[in-house]
Amino acid sequence: MDIVFHDREKEIEEITRILKSRPDLITFVYGPINSGKSSLMDEVVRRLPENFVTFFIDLRAHVVTNVEEFYDVLFSYEVGLKRKITKFSDVISSLVSSAVRVYSGFPLPESLISKVLTKDKPKNAFTYIFNVLQELKSKGKSPVIILDELQVIGDLKIDGPLIYELFNFFVTISKRYHLAHVFAITSDSLFIEKVHSEAMLHGRCDYLLVDDFDYDTTKEFLQKYGFSREEIELAWEYLGGKPVYLVGAIKNKDRLREFCENVLKVRFSQILDTIYGIEGKLFEDVLSYFREISEKESVRYRKIDEALRFCVRNNILFLDPVERIVKPQSRTDLLAIRKVLSEIRD
Repeated sequence: MDIVFHDREKEIEEITRILKSRPDLITFVYGPINSGKSSLMDEVVRRLPENFVTFFIDLRAHVVTNVEEFYDVLFSYEVGLKRKITKFSDVISSLVSSAVRVYSGFPLPESLISKVLTKDKPKNAFTYIFNVLQELKSKGKSPVIILDELQVIGDLKIDGPLIYELFNFFVTISKRYHLAHVFAITSDSLFIEKVHSEAMLHGRCDYLLVDDFDYDTTKEFLQKYGFSREEIELAWEYLGGKPVYLVGAIKNKDRLREFCENVLKVRFSQILDTIYGIEGKLFEDVLSYFREISEKESVRYRKIDEALRFCVRNNILFLDPVERIVKPQSRTDLLAIRKVLSEIRD
């Protein structure tokens, strides 16, 4: 059952337009949690012509607490059909000739492991990747680098934050040398806000919002699965256009109301537990945000204070730094916030 790509053609068209042009910017793909960002990029990659070679680095699937673990995600020691590689020339010939066009890491030959994976010289790893990209480009290939949930390495440091080393490298391979398209996927809106405010990335990156479905899209999709008008209204009222919830609604169509009410019940309990873990001024300020969101559903912000940071960090609210608005992570979160306010008043 594949609903994530229903009416995602607008986003796919935008990403395809980027990929058809000369590499020039880092593209940050952002949006609320579970809005279908990673699956969207999977679909884009699936549709790419044969001259594209994609390196899809899935950081969310790994625990990355140090540089060595980051290298384990960034590099692969096999290529193609589980074949060991020994020389740099093997890497390039395999990437050029193999039917495999999507790699979970950059293939690294045994002969270079000790030279590339050096903790005290992280630039060796970037130099190696640069050489791979340069060789692929010279042989008519179009490299694409996709990093999913890049923010997980935000706390890693090698003579300073590793994330800045990566940003500098991405700027080098995209804007300066035009060797590869770079996409960074994240559902961490505080990370995106930080990126958006970084002077070093001004004019060197772009942003693509992948949001939940709107009402018309949700209605059109659910109709394909035989939902009646009443069932569509019920699903929208409780779940909004959150793809992951809509999957659940389809699977539980025979008990739709029970499913919807349970989703809200669970989210209400989670949010209530979260805010009962704080007290004093922070508690009151969080409730103030809840009241404003409850009434207006989305609000503009001027600065990120402690209460807003708390709500965003705990995935209750979604912050869009491009539009400078804050809204609930989902329709369910909005209803849960209203129930929380009612609970506290009582």
